[in-house]
Amino acid sequence: MMLDDRKLKILQAIIQSYINSAEPIGSRTISKKFDLGVSSATIRNEMSDLEELGYLVQPHTSAGRIPSDKGYRLYVNRLLQTRSLDFILRHDLKSKLIEEIGEVDQLIYNAARILSQVTNYTSLAIAPQIKKSQLKHIQLVPIDDTKVLVVIITNSGIVKNTVLRTDSSISHDHLNIISNFLNDKLKGCNIGEIDSEILDKLVKEMYEFKKSILDIIPIMMHVLDDTTEVGVFLDGVTKIFNFPEYNDLDKARDFISFVENKPNILEMMLGGEQNDVEITIGNENTYDEIKNCSVITATYSLNGKTIGKIGVIGPTRMDYSNVINVVRSLSLDLNEILKKYFIE
Repeated sequence: MMLDDRKLKILQAIIQSYINSAEPIGSRTISKKFDLGVSSATIRNEMSDLEELGYLVQPHTSAGRIPSDKGYRLYVNRLLQTRSLDFILRHDLKSKLIEEIGEVDQLIYNAARILSQVTNYTSLAIAPQIKKSQLKHIQLVPIDDTKVLVVIITNSGIVKNTVLRTDSSISHDHLNIISNFLNDKLKGCNIGEIDSEILDKLVKEMYEFKKSILDIIPIMMHVLDDTTEVGVFLDGVTKIFNFPEYNDLDKARDFISFVENKPNILEMMLGGEQNDVEITIGNENTYDEIKNCSVITATYSLNGKTIGKIGVIGPTRMDYSNVINVVRSLSLDLNEILKKYFIE
């Protein structure tokens, strides 16, 4: 059933009031706060209809109504009015991101920290999915006669390094030759596609330095294997205690246990759509522990390819307009910073 304009305006008023107060909303409250041009009795009748249609629920017999997940979904899809962030705030967010720029993991962690500070919700971030990144540079640096520093850099700004111990000395010139060879053959390759078969071919092509290559290749494989783990960053986990919905300590404990479980977050974040902004409300969530939560995420990209996600999780009584604006703004800032600082 399509809702007429009056029902839509009343539903919007109830949701906005409930987001601000966390208290069930009655018809008199709506009549006083909003100039809808109808009586309190008419509003009460419309609220009853909205409840029958599943957009509102009445938690107690004598109480007002609160939005259902279906009501929030309609609000987000049709009634929410989002505006671009204030220019000064947008500039401030970007400046904070750039302040401590280093490796990309640190950038993403900073984004999660800033997101939690600005929204006052728990923030989530997934670092770049390295398997989708490309190898940018390999450098072999001599430390002493039997130790070599292996440095691997991806196009998404990830730097991995480890120290290799060799059975015999490898000269600086030979290390440069091997570095140049590996860069020539592997630069631009997707990390996830570099396997033992490709590396075996490299050994055959570089037969003159077979002994050195055979020392280096296993270490390279180990470093690349390490980079396939996806980093998960959280901030503001205990902010859930700020919301009256989580005065129940068992409920709050279940929430914290869920968000601090890395596989849960990875599955939740990576399993969704790769859209500009994605909003999952209440029972739309797969996990029981967050059936009373909404999750708002946005992707960030490098070279036009999605490499990670950032977002917030909190009660369904969420300030959707503000959160959507901030999440979208930070994802756009990440795109610009990654493009500027991490692409050759």
